[in-house]
Amino acid sequence: MKLTKYIVLSLFLGALTGMILHVFFFNAFDSINTYLFVPVGTIFLNLIKMLVVPIVFCSIALGVAGLGDMKKLGRIGGKSLFFFLSTTALAITLAIILASIIQPGTIGNFDISSQTFDGVSEAPSFVDTLVNIIPTNPLQAMVGGEMLQVIFFAALVGIALAALKEKIQRTTHILEEANKILMYLVTLIMYTAPFGTFALLASAIGQQGFSAMKAMALYMITVVLALILHVVLVYSSVLKVWGKRSPIWFFKNFYPAMLVAFSTASSNATLPFSMKTVQEKMDVSKSVSSFVQPLGATINMDGTAIMQGVATVFIAQVYGIDLTINQLVIVVLTAVLASIGTAGVPGVGLIMLSMVLQQVGLPVEGIALIIGIDRLLDMLRTAVNTSGDAICAIIIDESEKKFEVDATARSAM
Repeated sequence: MKLTKYIVLSLFLGALTGMILHVFFFNAFDSINTYLFVPVGTIFLNLIKMLVVPIVFCSIALGVAGLGDMKKLGRIGGKSLFFFLSTTALAITLAIILASIIQPGTIGNFDISSQTFDGVSEAPSFVDTLVNIIPTNPLQAMVGGEMLQVIFFAALVGIALAALKEKIQRTTHILEEANKILMYLVTLIMYTAPFGTFALLASAIGQQGFSAMKAMALYMITVVLALILHVVLVYSSVLKVWGKRSPIWFFKNFYPAMLVAFSTASSNATLPFSMKTVQEKMDVSKSVSSFVQPLGATINMDGTAIMQGVATVFIAQVYGIDLTINQLVIVVLTAVLASIGTAGVPGVGLIMLSMVLQQVGLPVEGIALIIGIDRLLDMLRTAVNTSGDAICAIIIDESEKKFEVDATARSAM
């Protein structure tokens, strides 16, 4: 709890420091940012990121081995994919409706005549992504941080562990001990979180200041409102109905992980801490958490989908283009498929948005309008993405417990 308070305080002080430097000492900001904020923030991110691949590998392998049989693995995998894709579809639909009502692109003067945009990396197709899930070199996939490939290989190792059982107990014990070591390192690294969150937020706020945020205020408000409504209407409802848990209980226990997600703007970087929180504070089985949360960190992008919906409508309004119902349906379908198709690609939010804009014939150059404040919104949507992964783990764990009780009752008849 003390660490959480320090993180909250560091977020506040970071935002305040960044704003003061931007307003009163902007000429000195670049030097301070280059030699203080960026190095400290990067060190914090690197400390967490260095644990992500080994934690994902160990946890997925042990999680699959703990599930025991392929039927259970398929059942949990199917439920996870259904949850992630359906909530993503709901998220972008909500965002489109909200942006159409508020119309953030019709207010303000946006200079699109002198607009320049360098573009983003080309996203792989959905088919290519499915093919590339199978690594030709698992070690290379780990080095390159190709999370879907790492998850696939770790799942195969887990299946082998479950099948061979007593024959390879020593290997299973080694992985279990390695996982304990990694979780202990997570605890140690989290003591650097207040310094890292302070530096990351001071850097983000210091670069943007009021000017960028003022011009894009209505767009930002629309995105933030959509994120809040998605959490309240969708996440809280499914957690209450299917997870049998109170939303207040969830956010009270999970908000430290959300703060880390907010400061790092990376679901993968937050993964070690969010898994530890869900397993220890929310009594979710390690086998379910170890499978669902790494998968969600890779493909679940509800917060990003909300940005896609608002940004697409916003850019269409700025350019004076009316989107048809068919085009809006294409936006939803493209964003949902892209949530898997662009998994593991750097700058995934902008890449997904580029794909969506191209599908409905909107100018990709419109992305330049939102780049300035995207970092701040990325922090918020990452916190939403991470929450969705945790809620999915809770719901699936609850459903598996009910399934086991029902199975036991049927066998007793």
